[in-house]
Amino acid sequence: MAKTPSPAKPAARRTRPAAKAAAKAAPKAAPKAGKPAAAKPKAAGRKPAKAPGAKNATGKKMKTIRDSFNMPADDYALIAALKKRALDAATQVKKSELLRAGLRLLTTLGNDAFQAALAAVPAVKTGRPGKHRKG
Repeated sequence: MAKTPSPAKPAARRTRPAAKAAAKAAPKAAPKAGKPAAAKPKAAGRKPAKAPGAKNATGKKMKTIRDSFNMPADDYALIAALKKRALDAATQVKKSELLRAGLRLLTTLGNDAFQAALAAVPAVKTGRPGKHRKG
């Protein structure tokens, strides 16, 4: 007697426990009345916050790409110095904005100046740093 295959069972869906779903849906509790929330002072001349999903010149939402890379400590210190310089000029700036501004400046250079700028930057070993072993 041959066995007939049983009908395939549909895959069971994972569901959240009710407690987690309720906690997620509940609004955050207000701060305690005993401790008033400290208001953060706004920097004078601070640039206005950009709306989420910045748009390019054509009005379409720009796609962002997340990336990581290695950088010498000296160059990383330059980012901190440039951020401080921007704050001194009453402009708050993020690391990614500094790097993007640098890219835009590089595109304005002629070929000779561009090659000179590239030659001034030492090559860096790619990949993740090795684990430091304690002996």
